[in-house]
Amino acid sequence: MTNLKRLFITLFLVITALIVPAKTPSKPFNVIAFYTAKNDQAHISFVNEANHWFSEISAKQRFRYVSTNDWSKLNSDTLSNYQVVIFLDTRPELADQRKAFEQYMENGGAFMGFHFAAFALTPSDFPQNWDWFHNQFLGSGEYVSNTWRPTSAILKVEDRKHPATKHLPARFNSQPNEWYRWQNDLRTNPDIQILASIDSTSFPLGTGPKPNEIWHSGYYPVVWTNTKYRMIYINMGHNDIDYEHHTNKELSFTFTNKIQNRLIIDALKWLGAKN
Repeated sequence: MTNLKRLFITLFLVITALIVPAKTPSKPFNVIAFYTAKNDQAHISFVNEANHWFSEISAKQRFRYVSTNDWSKLNSDTLSNYQVVIFLDTRPELADQRKAFEQYMENGGAFMGFHFAAFALTPSDFPQNWDWFHNQFLGSGEYVSNTWRPTSAILKVEDRKHPATKHLPARFNSQPNEWYRWQNDLRTNPDIQILASIDSTSFPLGTGPKPNEIWHSGYYPVVWTNTKYRMIYINMGHNDIDYEHHTNKELSFTFTNKIQNRLIIDALKWLGAKN
């Protein structure tokens, strides 16, 4: 190669570097989390832990995090300032709040829900009286039963190509949790994409004392998305509490598992990213 040719190549590379801008980091996004945290000590423990953890990781993961127990802020004016909405433990109960959330999601908003946010049981304090949310949006329908005590499970990643799960191993151990069973079989819903389920090697799952609180077989999805929306539901969100001795001591935590945390972080970053 002649010296003149080398000079032309060098000039070309220098000019290209000056003209083509460097790739800029993704734009930070805003997250608002709603919670109630009044009744079940296990849910209160999770909410407190979640608020601390999300706040702690927010700067590093390039998002801004606020949380509130004021559900009146679930309105169109407030939601217009946020790219992601999280329900940490419950759901809105008033019609105008539900309508605002439905419109937010129909217009391209993003949602992450944990554990009790999907709970609905008629009759109970949280009846199934929001068909759009429980049947159409989540797809799960009513709550049917749960395991007890909160125990770790081996989770099987059903889809390792999804942005929320692509960095996960094929199977991993979760933190202790109270696992839910649902009325609807999510496998039959063409809009639902199951991302993780309880692996059969977890059985028997739960310790009782009631026999129905111990699962010996079955298929139980625990993380899924509805492909019509930008959303993800994660069944984790119930810390183990010492109810038996009436100390309410926290016996387990949710955000101390690096693999499980990777799932939550990647899911949140996927939700916060633009299409």
